[in-house]
Parts: sequence; C-alpha cells; structure tokens
Amino acid sequence: MARAFRPCVLTANDLFDGDVVYLDPDGAWTRRLSAAHLFEDEAAANRCLAEAETQEDAVIGPYLAVAAPGGRQGPEPVHFREAFRATGPSNYHHGKQAGG
Repeated sequence: MARAFRPCVLTANDLFDGDVVYLDPDGAWTRRLSAAHLFEDEAAANRCLAEAETQEDAVIGPYLAVAAPGGRQGPEPVHFREAFRATGPSNYHHGKQAGG
C-alpha cells in the first residue's frame, strides 16, 4: 500500500562546506530551515528533487524530509534526525551553533 504524501522540505548538503541546506521558495539553497519552502504538492516536490539531483556542482545527497508548518517561523522538522541536522554539528560550537 502506498504511503500518503506528507508536507516536506527539500534538503541536501552543500558540496563545498558540507553544511545542511534547504531549498527556499525562490529555488535557491539556504542554510536556514525556517526559510525553506514547505512542499504540500507531491508532484512539485518530486520535480524539485529531480532538479536538485542534477545540481552536482552545488549540493550532494538531496532528499525530501517530512516537515510540519511552523507558522511564522517556517517549517519545523518532524523527525529527530532532521531536528538534529538543522542545529548543526554537535561536537563543538561553530557554524550555526556559534551564534546561539
């Protein structure tokens, strides 16, 4: 039985620095989950995923991650893995964690 589509964000890793990135509503990559585009249409999500898979000079490992609408704060992760990825590395404070 096929699973029902759930809202999601398109995520990958930046090819040059390895940071987690998300596709924003303008089709650009952002490091902020709050700025990511929340796909609610399965066909549109799959089209963007297919396009991201061709961007081998910019990102690696793109995939769709289930997310929930977060209101004014933008999409929110549903799964622990995505919440962990959104906060950055956990071994020491740098990158995203340095500011918080």
